[in-house]
Amino acid sequence: MIKSELVQKIADKNPHLYHRDVERIVNRVLDEIVDAMKGGSRVELRGFGAFSVKQRTGRTGRNPRTGESVEVDAKRVPFFKTGKELRARLNKKD
Repeated sequence: MIKSELVQKIADKNPHLYHRDVERIVNRVLDEIVDAMKGGSRVELRGFGAFSVKQRTGRTGRNPRTGESVEVDAKRVPFFKTGKELRARLNKKD
């Protein structure tokens, strides 16, 4: 599912809201998650999961085309851990 499909599903289930308002709400929620993660915070959505940031150290990598060694800078990467309820719903047998 892509963001526009999510917006459309929410708009369909809430006909009293304008499509543009639903889009603003979804964008705002995602922006808040990104802003919190930029600040180093963990974002937990109960029953869904938790977003956090992991630090990767710099290392020496290898260019697969030439075999040449290259330095890879340290960076922060997003990490998502599913919640217990989400895992249970995914593995539930119908």
